[in-house]
Amino acid sequence: MLQNIRVVLVGTSHPGNIGGAARAIKTMGLSRLYLVQPEEFPSSVAVARASGATDILDNATVVETLEEALVGCSLVLGTSARDRRIPWPLLDPRECGQRSVEHAAGEGEVAIVFGREYAGLTNEELQRCQFHVHIPSDPQFGSLNLAAAVQVLAYEVRMSWLAAEGMPRKMEKLETTAMLNAQPATMDELELYYAHLEQTLIDIGFLDPQKPRHLMARLRKLYGRSGISKLEMNILRGILTETQKVARDAADKRGDD
Repeated sequence: MLQNIRVVLVGTSHPGNIGGAARAIKTMGLSRLYLVQPEEFPSSVAVARASGATDILDNATVVETLEEALVGCSLVLGTSARDRRIPWPLLDPRECGQRSVEHAAGEGEVAIVFGREYAGLTNEELQRCQFHVHIPSDPQFGSLNLAAAVQVLAYEVRMSWLAAEGMPRKMEKLETTAMLNAQPATMDELELYYAHLEQTLIDIGFLDPQKPRHLMARLRKLYGRSGISKLEMNILRGILTETQKVARDAADKRGDD
């Protein structure tokens, strides 16, 4: 699906922005970059800014006109930061992502077109687009870097694609000990922990073994509700071990005195 979506940069003046755009689309799973009359390309500056997305640059299609870049496309969305004399159907970035993915899913070719850093797209170029896309930036400072604008729309495309594919749009952080963290502690491990906990409470004087007052039963009930994992059990046992060390050191110090 994503292979049906191309990013088109028109008249880019700084090669660093081409590299930044390549990096932006690669991180979001897009792969097709079209360049219309770039002022400097290929360029070592573009390669440096691409930060590893050199395959996007190597496979970029360079053409002389916007018409050539749009060949085969049945949906064209042009970015615009300025009000135009003739009102055009307008989308926000999220709508752009949704419309692009829906169209690409039906095997249609989609182009998302970005203009020059200093002036954007001309009116004539925008009239070749069915929709205009506006990123709602702060009106007091609405000048968005070209590569940053590409990143915003590429991100929205990816979010819409993930939703269409039924894939999670957020990934839980995995700990290096994720397997231990996912496995529940066994009953025998819990019994060893309860014995360790009881002895520690006795060592620090919190539990009187002659008058336990159902303390351990209440703690068993508490931990039973918690669903302790193996990793959490290891942490708790470590805390008890260190607590016992401190209690012994304090007792030895009192004995020396």
